[in-house]
Amino acid sequence: MTDHRSAHATAAAQAVEAALGKLDLDTKARLLSGQDVWTLPAVPEIGLRSLVMSDGPVGVRGRGWGAEDPSVALPSPTALAATWDRELARRAGQLLAQEARRKGVHVLLAPTVNLHRSPLGGRHFECFSEDPHLTGVIGAGYVAGVQDGGVGTAVKHFVGNDAETERLTVDNRIAPRPLRELYLAPFEHIVETARPWGVMTAYNQVNGVTMTEHRELVTGVLRGEWGFDGINVSDWTAARDTVRALRGGLDIAMPGPHTVFGAPLAAAVRAGRVTEAEVDAAVRRVLLLAARTGCLEGVPAAVAPEDVPPDIDGRALAREIARRAFVLLRNEPVVRNEPAVSSEPAVSSEPAARNGRPPARTPAPALPLAPHSLRKLAVIGAAAKDARVLGGGSATVFPERVVSPLEGLRAALPGTEVTFAVGADPRTKVPHARAGFELCARYYGADGALLAEQPQSDGKVLAMGCFPDGVTQRDLHSVELAGTFTPQTGGAHTFAVSGTGELRLTVGGRVLFDAPCAPDTDDPFEAFMNPAEHRLEAELTAGQTLDVALRFVPRGTGLGADLPALTFALGHAEPQPDPDAGIEEAVRAAAEADAVVVVVATTEETESEGSDRTGLALPGRQDELVSRVAAANPHTVVVVNAGSPVELPWRAEVPAVLLGWFPGQEAGAALADVLLGVHEPGGRLPTTWPARLADAPVTQVTPVDGELAYEEGVFIGYRAWQRRAREEAGPAPAYPFGHGLGYTDWSYESLEATPARATVRVRNTGTRHGREVVQVYLAPLHRVAGGTPADRPDRWLAGFATVEAAPGGTAEAVIALPRRAFEIWDEAAGARRFVDGTYAIEAARSVADRRLTAQVTVA
Repeated sequence: MTDHRSAHATAAAQAVEAALGKLDLDTKARLLSGQDVWTLPAVPEIGLRSLVMSDGPVGVRGRGWGAEDPSVALPSPTALAATWDRELARRAGQLLAQEARRKGVHVLLAPTVNLHRSPLGGRHFECFSEDPHLTGVIGAGYVAGVQDGGVGTAVKHFVGNDAETERLTVDNRIAPRPLRELYLAPFEHIVETARPWGVMTAYNQVNGVTMTEHRELVTGVLRGEWGFDGINVSDWTAARDTVRALRGGLDIAMPGPHTVFGAPLAAAVRAGRVTEAEVDAAVRRVLLLAARTGCLEGVPAAVAPEDVPPDIDGRALAREIARRAFVLLRNEPVVRNEPAVSSEPAVSSEPAARNGRPPARTPAPALPLAPHSLRKLAVIGAAAKDARVLGGGSATVFPERVVSPLEGLRAALPGTEVTFAVGADPRTKVPHARAGFELCARYYGADGALLAEQPQSDGKVLAMGCFPDGVTQRDLHSVELAGTFTPQTGGAHTFAVSGTGELRLTVGGRVLFDAPCAPDTDDPFEAFMNPAEHRLEAELTAGQTLDVALRFVPRGTGLGADLPALTFALGHAEPQPDPDAGIEEAVRAAAEADAVVVVVATTEETESEGSDRTGLALPGRQDELVSRVAAANPHTVVVVNAGSPVELPWRAEVPAVLLGWFPGQEAGAALADVLLGVHEPGGRLPTTWPARLADAPVTQVTPVDGELAYEEGVFIGYRAWQRRAREEAGPAPAYPFGHGLGYTDWSYESLEATPARATVRVRNTGTRHGREVVQVYLAPLHRVAGGTPADRPDRWLAGFATVEAAPGGTAEAVIALPRRAFEIWDEAAGARRFVDGTYAIEAARSVADRRLTAQVTVA
């Protein structure tokens, strides 16, 4: 493989120069602008094929945006980071490359390596962690895996896109030190270790300069200091000025066909505002990307066909990642007839002997469930039946199938009666029509001619970038979502319609809605993805099949006149019981069961791209539901399905809490594996979990007069929690960074450390095979001595490794300590500075559960 890549690099360099020499100015400028939403133009005369990009990061959607071409849907990036496993991230990337090749995609617009600066960030489910080192390592594994398969990546969003409020225009004011040590650090690690073929620049400004024009950070740091040789593509519609963008280091302005590059760029050259040599530099990088991805004839692709990883079973890998990502926050014994005893934060410890005798035998913890003793299991919660397995926004893909928690548990427990109750539905919007519906989308021209039709798996019709074959933006006039609906229950059914344009809903021959609908937000992407909803009711009879039709005449998306895009939806909800009655039904089901699994979740309204959260409470009456169910049955296990932290006010009332993130298409199957002990939950928290929003150190995500000041400096996440605890005796988090329990116990037996590495030996002291994530933190022992600045964090993650062992067995983790871990960014010098002195090397199960310590002195 090394010989092939060396040969490719030589051939690519020669081919790029030869191709560049054949291009005129207009063609060069055109190559730097998308020809449509997802592709770059082809130039047959130089053997250049059209290069296709696609959104990620949990799947490869392709050029379309609909269910007609399903995608494997992996767990969220936060879930992937919760595995703390670079090689698993690499396998995820290899699977995504496989999906990209199947769909004719050359560049995956992923991964997202912005940080969890505040728990209120609305898009955190698409990012990895609050920690730059963990983010960089998992991101590098992901990039390496995708590029193993000959597909490029565009690591995003460079840089500072850590919140969604006013994201198109916000000026994030970040001092040089936190910018270097936190926000740039994951990008730097990925560039240096995985050599990505692309980076995407963000919408926002950093310190007064829009990122698509930020010459200092793109040309100076990314390309100059780090040696990045790939393309720099704008976030969609982010490029705003022709000359400033080119000189700022931008190579590709998306989407096309009308951008600040193309014809405006050629005109700028002719007017003497930029030189053709500046254009050539960007074109070289685009041609190099084409050569790497096999889109430039005469050049072998960067990855030879024989070196592409063998095919991966997407369902199996999605299931493995999900169960490895589940974080067991709490697992106490079930206490009958008395309140559960809290041991927050839940950190395992070794039992001590008394008077030389073994400790008394303790009751078994709530998990794993014992299938042989489960005659009846109650599964409760709307999210147990209608699983939310993806975050909202551009990360959306359409899997062929989704295994809900209810389905997964029923399949895994054929001998157990598994009952279900909604309890409390947290959704504020009506779900898309699905059960009982048979639907098809029909596309019509202005003359009424049928242009195309496609079957629909649910009531949401979505297209962005291209329409079905036979449909063009010029010819399309209307779309009709039509079919039949057979109600399962009688009574008052709720329908909902949404979309920017004219909507007309007919059910059973009766018109329920007929009116134009306008957007209710100034953010065009938010207006497109989440149009306003209009609700209606209809009395229906169970079993009576009705014709249903929703006609939509689009009236612009706000995303640009040239952008082929539309979205509208038909929602439906069965007759709803009184909310109090729903909770009472759940309580009765819980009381009659041997054990209970309650699934609580966030919704698209509370956690999605385009907006930040205003609080951390679970939506609706889910907290009340958990408390009521736990009071009815002490063996209550709560599964939390959220992409970022939520408040868990009832956590001491239940014996077990399992965090599932957004677990992808195999959610229910993986959940059953973990709950029933087929596999242990393997995850550790990649972000600190506060007890209350009021406790979180960083909560400011709303700009003031267009600016968002990162006043906390380098103190975000666990760094901020520890500083506040030291200086103010502030509250501890509910669960610390790195926390997670398994189904066995571990003792940390030895730690040997040098300035270059730590070697940790651990022993499995439990009764079953297990996996442990060994974490190593670095802590300066003298806060003001030897040049060590007083404002350094108490400790920071320097490395980690996963190990496995059978009961009684030992495992050894050898963890490299990078020189970078001992450095700071010296703002006065404008450079990194190695800080000598004595450091504690701490082997830990979490940042708060440090088991062994050694000292090293560096100079």
